Amino acid sequence: MQQLPIPPFFDPNTIGQVWRVPYHERANQAENWAKQHNIPPASQDQTRICLLAIDIQNTFCLPDFELYVAGQSGTGAIDDNRRLCEFIYHYLPYITTIIPTLDTHTAMQIFHPFFWVNEAGEHPTPATTLIMPEDVEQGVWKVNPAVADSIANGDYTGLQKYAFHYVKRLTEDGKYPLNIWPYHAMLGGISHALVAAVEEACFFHNITRHSQTQLELKGNNPLTENYSVLRPEVLEDSQGKAIAQKNTALLEQLLAFDAILIAGQAKSHCVAWTIEDLLDEIKAKDPSLAQKVYLLEDCTSPVVVPNLVDFTEKADQAFQRFSEAGMHLVKSTDPMESWPGFPDQ
Repeated sequence: MQQLPIPPFFDPNTIGQVWRVPYHERANQAENWAKQHNIPPASQDQTRICLLAIDIQNTFCLPDFELYVAGQSGTGAIDDNRRLCEFIYHYLPYITTIIPTLDTHTAMQIFHPFFWVNEAGEHPTPATTLIMPEDVEQGVWKVNPAVADSIANGDYTGLQKYAFHYVKRLTEDGKYPLNIWPYHAMLGGISHALVAAVEEACFFHNITRHSQTQLELKGNNPLTENYSVLRPEVLEDSQGKAIAQKNTALLEQLLAFDAILIAGQAKSHCVAWTIEDLLDEIKAKDPSLAQKVYLLEDCTSPVVVPNLVDFTEKADQAFQRFSEAGMHLVKSTDPMESWPGFPDQ
């Protein structure tokens, strides 16, 4: 598997910046690059490789945005994305499909401050407020009446009942308690967009390989969190009525590839939970399928907020579980042909 050179337009110094991708220019360069390096269309791939790039968005990856994933180094997501871009360019002829996921939110969602109020009419402080079942049961936090028209057709009582069911269900399922997050990944806003350098790499791959970048939106259901792209946290209301469903189509698509490469943010949250859901599906179907999954450890970082929280250990423990189940922990900087069990081209 011969590595290609990195295209001359790539500038690693722009990884942490917002800028416009010059699509027409890059498209012309991509077609010329394919001719210059004899890169075939992805439709001709005998070994089909998918890159699942989780939530590589401004909101998580740039220091000036809402939920920057700094890792322990302080430059975690920026370093991860530089390596990921370089990996995509080096291995353009071998990556069949790139599937970026996009965390996608609006203001009135169950994990945003505006959804909740206390007796004084104040909203919970984002990033530091956890809402437990007893908080809702005792009225410490209750649903903001102002969201009922938009979220529940004016049924405030039903929405309040659901909110209690939701936080109780999270506790029963052993999930994180309901964390109130800052407004982030707002649909239509800059925070929602892919990091420009990563978008550029995906676009270049798209044209070079004649392979449409497959964007997967997640998280826009107002009644549930959606850390994993494969399923929301809660699927039913208190009466057992479905409010959301698993992303079965994506699950089936992923498992049809010969190899699945996973990168993105954050290692401790959306990445880990997506892999967990994928592994659950694999265990139910055929545990040996775990061997086709490769986790790019140097293209993902955990949530670390100095003097507040550090999820590094929890993220590492999760990845160790995945490895013990048969998935491979690899580095993007190591030659793909050296990865254990990697399929022949």
